[in-house]
Amino acid sequence: MSSASHAGPRDDLHRFNTAPARDAEAALLTCCGNRRWAQRLAAHRPYPDLDALFAAADEASYDLSHADLTEALAAESSPGPLHSAPPAARTALRAAHAAYESSFGHAFVISLDGYAPEERLDQVLSGIRTRLSHDPDHERAVSADELRRVVRSRIAALIAGPRESSEKVHTVSNNSACPDSPSVAV
Repeated sequence: MSSASHAGPRDDLHRFNTAPARDAEAALLTCCGNRRWAQRLAAHRPYPDLDALFAAADEASYDLSHADLTEALAAESSPGPLHSAPPAARTALRAAHAAYESSFGHAFVISLDGYAPEERLDQVLSGIRTRLSHDPDHERAVSADELRRVVRSRIAALIAGPRESSEKVHTVSNNSACPDSPSVAV
């Protein structure tokens, strides 16, 4: 569902709205790894604008059952080390991710919208340290909120096509189904 370089946002949304259902579902699964969520969003097309698609995505995310959220979080993977970071920082990050995954059984998900690239490593490390103190139910709710933010960024990149996704880096969470999702490998 990539777009031509001359296509505008309305053209890109139109392409998404008119794509065959299986193609739209497959594209949406790159944004959130839950099949029921993707099917629901694809079934409710056409969306008049990106804000309507975001609203539908948020609503579908809030309606995820425990099993659906587990499926979505399982599709996420911890990012690798930030290549420009010093070796000690990369080691600390790998250890923090391992501790988090051991504690909660899924990858650490955090949206970094609004943070400058040089702030992202600190935000990830700080976020993991803080969230390791959460009880599992509280952390599941926090993870669901962060995933919702990440998904919005991925949808924006999906609809905008290659121009947008190469210009913006939004999240620290790699969706294994979508290696091209807007993410920061840290």
